[in-house]
Amino acid sequence: MKEERITFKSGSGELTLEGMIALPDGAGSHRAAVVCHPHPLYGGSMHNNVVDAVLEALHASGFATLRFNFRGVGQSEGEFDNGMGEAADAVAAVRFLTTHKGVGDAGAVLAGYSFGAATAVRAAGGVEEVAAIVTVALPLGMIDPTALGAIAKPIVLLAGDRDSYCPANDLAALAGRLGPLARLKLIPGADHFFGGREPEIVAALGEALATLQ
Repeated sequence: MKEERITFKSGSGELTLEGMIALPDGAGSHRAAVVCHPHPLYGGSMHNNVVDAVLEALHASGFATLRFNFRGVGQSEGEFDNGMGEAADAVAAVRFLTTHKGVGDAGAVLAGYSFGAATAVRAAGGVEEVAAIVTVALPLGMIDPTALGAIAKPIVLLAGDRDSYCPANDLAALAGRLGPLARLKLIPGADHFFGGREPEIVAALGEALATLQ
């Protein structure tokens, strides 16, 4: 789908954030999906190979999408806020997209890669518009396990089985604790950065998204 550049306000309205929105063809109310990018302090932005792959899977599944730059990244105003402000940015992005013409205000997906996955987990619990969470390479050391346990929403847990930031055994144990809410997807041989493995992300997420319809 064709993406268009947009801007929107952060949750408190003091910052302007940049993003790119894509809407499916055809009339009707499309489900929304917001994608959060990896760590701003390590070069993360909305222009990332894994973010691109997540978007490809979402577009193939018929979602309206918004990728955006966290505060302090690219043309987004502000500065890095150690995850707290970034979670507020993610909430603002969901509310911006779900109030856009042609987009439904329920059944949204909040997705993220690496730091963006941890941010999605942090943000999603208190946002009623979000019906499901999609995490790719969730850095398990960055999240509070009790926060995940408090989220009564389906969650996709996708990672490579050679990811040192998201060890496969630990992710599988987390999926076991979450029970039927969790959709675990492991890509054999892939590490945290998925270089050259993007088509496998698209395929795995396509399968997982089909269970969230």
